[in-house]
Amino acid sequence: MSSDLLGICHNRPMHADAGGPVDLEAELANISAPVTLVFFTQTFGCETCLPARQVVDRVASLSDQISVVEFNLVLDTDQVEAYGIQRAPAIAIVGEADTGIRFYGVPDGYELVSLVESILLVASGDSGLSDESQALIAAVEEPIDIQVFVTPT
Repeated sequence: MSSDLLGICHNRPMHADAGGPVDLEAELANISAPVTLVFFTQTFGCETCLPARQVVDRVASLSDQISVVEFNLVLDTDQVEAYGIQRAPAIAIVGEADTGIRFYGVPDGYELVSLVESILLVASGDSGLSDESQALIAAVEEPIDIQVFVTPT
């Protein structure tokens, strides 16, 4: 495995002691169900689309349970609308159901570990939320968009 697929997990140890390097290949070997990385790109005006696709392809190569489907942001308007994509590059992580998890930009460094954790989460079908948290979320009556912004520092 190439060294650029190693990262440091700040949320939980992933086959390493806390703060140690992460073995993403070992983590992805634990996928319990198929996951599709739905990748959105565009031909012109997207400097980060190729690097993002390369990361997606490398991650998918680490498990037979991960497949990649690619759509063009400009040409494939039905899929863009269906997945709620707003810009490219974008990755929708889809398992048995679409949970709405999206990544925009190139998932590298800490974001790569977050991508792998999201793949594992979607494959498991278990949000990890307590019954109490799930009940609170179920009581929400209007759609809510939650966005997390990450900057490399």
